[in-house]
Amino acid sequence: MSEPAETGASPAPPEAPPVPTRADEARKGLLVFFAVVALGSGVFQGLLLRSGKPIGESPWLVYGLMWTPGVASIAARLVFREGFRDVSFRIGGSVGWKAIGFGWLLPPVLGSVVYGLAWATGLAGFHVPALADVGLSALGQPARFATLLGLTLTLVSVLSLFSAAGEEIGWRGYLLTRLIEAEVPRPVLVSSLVWALWHVPLIVSGQYAAGPNRVLSAAVFVATVVGIGFTLAFLRLSTGSVWPAIVLHGVWNAVIQGTFDTSTKEPSIWVGEAGILVAVASLAVAWALVRKGFAARRTPGEEPFAQVPGLAG
Repeated sequence: MSEPAETGASPAPPEAPPVPTRADEARKGLLVFFAVVALGSGVFQGLLLRSGKPIGESPWLVYGLMWTPGVASIAARLVFREGFRDVSFRIGGSVGWKAIGFGWLLPPVLGSVVYGLAWATGLAGFHVPALADVGLSALGQPARFATLLGLTLTLVSVLSLFSAAGEEIGWRGYLLTRLIEAEVPRPVLVSSLVWALWHVPLIVSGQYAAGPNRVLSAAVFVATVVGIGFTLAFLRLSTGSVWPAIVLHGVWNAVIQGTFDTSTKEPSIWVGEAGILVAVASLAVAWALVRKGFAARRTPGEEPFAQVPGLAG
């Protein structure tokens, strides 16, 4: 038998592997981020749940829990060598400073309106503690309230920024931008729901932000955090800086919890971070700011990299 004639054609070169897209890389980063968040949260929330005490009695565990998202974002950045430029720690000029001022003033203004309405109508009781440990027991309640508000809006807020930074570097400095890059539908809503549900175990246990009905408290808290989450996302993405979000988060914790909740006689379904009026107010602020979609920037001064849906979709 004769051998087949050679055609002279050379074999086709192997196809090059597909180049990962930015969306693929963002999804991989999110997997690492969520894995570390789940591990760290499981440890710190487990210890808090096991103690059965209000979270205020375990400040170091709370501090560790609040820094879990930040540590998770650092881990994801290191694993994929992403760098830290897009967190972003630059303020961004007058736009950034105005957003920081807005973040600083929103909690006392919102608290004054919402809690003032609840106290005036009898939906919640007004009672400022004696503050004997700082020598203010001789003052009347209005003077004690004004002093407490002044302290929480300044010194306590500055201290609160350190713990709030742990969450914001993770939630708004990494999770939110990676959800956008991963082309996840409604990224601001998804990031806000993740942030809200992260708190729920401690609410259901009655150790944090729990009113008379824990299930109702958890549901209302989610609504409150979704509203705040949209406002935080707008401040972060419209300025390209993480600082306005850190300031709003830190001042909210200091002022709402440290002044307005402290000056309310007993848990109520109307006020508190799981209060119906607070939820309505936080959603109203978000609706006024970001009812429609808006442009997203990673860093100050750069061109927008995406258009994200607002609260109305």
